[in-house]
Amino acid sequence: MKGRLAVMTKFSADFDIREYTVPEVEPDAALVRITRGGICGSDLHIWRGELQDLIGAPDRGQTFGHEMCGVIERLGRNVTTDSTGAPLKEGDRVTYCYFYPCGRCPACLDGHRAACPNKRRGTRYADDPPHFVGSYGEYYYLRPGHFVYRVPDSISDDVATPVNCALAQVLYGLDRVRVRVGDTVVLQGAGGLGLNAAAVAKEMGAAQVIVIDQIPERLELARRFGADHTLSLQELSRPEDRVGAVKELTGGWGADVVCDFVGFPSVIPEGLQMLKSGGTYLEIGHISPGHKFEFHPASIVWRSQTIVGMIQYEPWAIQRALTFLEQNQRKYPFTEVISHVYPLERIGEAFHEAEWLGRQHSPHKVSRAAIAPWGK
Repeated sequence: MKGRLAVMTKFSADFDIREYTVPEVEPDAALVRITRGGICGSDLHIWRGELQDLIGAPDRGQTFGHEMCGVIERLGRNVTTDSTGAPLKEGDRVTYCYFYPCGRCPACLDGHRAACPNKRRGTRYADDPPHFVGSYGEYYYLRPGHFVYRVPDSISDDVATPVNCALAQVLYGLDRVRVRVGDTVVLQGAGGLGLNAAAVAKEMGAAQVIVIDQIPERLELARRFGADHTLSLQELSRPEDRVGAVKELTGGWGADVVCDFVGFPSVIPEGLQMLKSGGTYLEIGHISPGHKFEFHPASIVWRSQTIVGMIQYEPWAIQRALTFLEQNQRKYPFTEVISHVYPLERIGEAFHEAEWLGRQHSPHKVSRAAIAPWGK
């Protein structure tokens, strides 16, 4: 059996669509037929070439993408249930972790599988078996040691697509920084992470959710996701103006929690200034190496502030994210997070349309794009 796969050979360019042999499924593995593959902000970083020092040059042909859902195509003979113990069979709709904690390193043994340094195992080069290790293809190979969860019938593919990335990530992150009833939470960025975080923060009891972005359409959507206040970079162009606005909304004290969902270093010192004494800064958005910002350690010492960095999440976050959606998908417009769906052969167009860098003054209506390898 063959399957198609989108392959990147140049940065910020169109993709090659190649065909590869679908791997035989190991006894403890599974093969998923992908129904949606989302274009996350980190995928745009990869596509631009900002992670070349980490993942190498694309000239050999790379496959990537991690936000997705699909249908079980084949099950290894030892796989009979999902990660909650519910029966699992071919044809079931699923979402899953796209990483594989090793279970043996100091981080895993300390109970921090999200911090496992070995969890991104395998190759990113499309020519290397098992080939189907990204979200932009017809199949995804779930290796042995995977975490997989059945998607309830009430949750559509479009809504399920960001579960294993944006929603699970922010649900785990806001849990780690202990958002409490009555808190003020500032979200820097209203992309997929920020939109999901607005709803999660409100349901955790935040009294004020403040969202900052430069794209008017995203800010409007953020308000529908529970944001009490939105701050536009077009209206508040200077960092000190935005910091001042947050201080005004918090009686001069600052926010309890500030989260970076943007991924540019300049937002970090700005966000730290928005924090109250004793507040916590959650750094999720910045994954590109080599970027720097000016930092004065004394400022967080004198104000007893905490900075929490995280990448990925504990596997339990996916099941809780599905439960969260079942309870709240009618309350918030989750159906609008994926705003545009493209067939696999138009993946280059999808990336160009999803790209927001340099579009501060240009029309931009894509909140999050997704690829449908088998058609809509």
